[in-house]
Amino acid sequence: MEAWERYFEKELEIVEEVRRTQADKIREGAKLIADCYEQGGIVRLFGCGHSHLITEDVFWRAATLGNVHAILEPSVSGMSEITKAGNVESLEGYGQMIVEYHKIAKPDIMICISNSGNKAVAIDVARTCQEKGIPTIVLTNVKYSEYLNAKHSSGKKLKDFGDVVISNCSAIGDSAMTIDGFDIPVGSTSSIPFLFIQNSMFAEAVELLVQRGIKPEVYLNGSLKANDPERVNTNNGNIVDKYHSRIRNL
Repeated sequence: MEAWERYFEKELEIVEEVRRTQADKIREGAKLIADCYEQGGIVRLFGCGHSHLITEDVFWRAATLGNVHAILEPSVSGMSEITKAGNVESLEGYGQMIVEYHKIAKPDIMICISNSGNKAVAIDVARTCQEKGIPTIVLTNVKYSEYLNAKHSSGKKLKDFGDVVISNCSAIGDSAMTIDGFDIPVGSTSSIPFLFIQNSMFAEAVELLVQRGIKPEVYLNGSLKANDPERVNTNNGNIVDKYHSRIRNL
């Protein structure tokens, strides 16, 4: 089997393990999202480094809820000066400043994402939210997190600050396989299960809202303007107008 096929096999195996072992947690997370929407809150998402990519996938995005805010903090997102951002991720106290800056408060909820669960900024974001009574969903790799020595002065990991903790069941070291004759493993494994988890939670949340008799605001794909500009512009424009003043980067 060629390397690309082995990668497919490994990743599909991981996603299936998530489906088999994390179902109840995904349902719990979806309920928190639905409750947040029903109560008029904002679903805040935060991730350092490559984890910020996961947050972007449901922010101002087709087929996702309108009350979603991806906190794209430039200093730790890796969008520029990525090696410096890797050092900033380790600064304790910075996460608290991020929560305070965005004025996150109930009935908002937080989804905090880190594969290793060992980044100080992500830990402090989740810890600060919990201290404020803000329901917090943690997406992490529980097995990998437990394998690593704690870097935060509290001795805690991100998984210790979640009301709901969902594991991506990914490989330790975030690599799928080795190649004969090459001593460094290849094929990152964490992003794809994170995306499955996140999008499944939001889909479940929409279903819960509909079952409650609520019609949630969901974005239409902007490319559909080519066929039906009035519907797309009206639907998406109304959502943006509603949340623009509450989401700093919308």
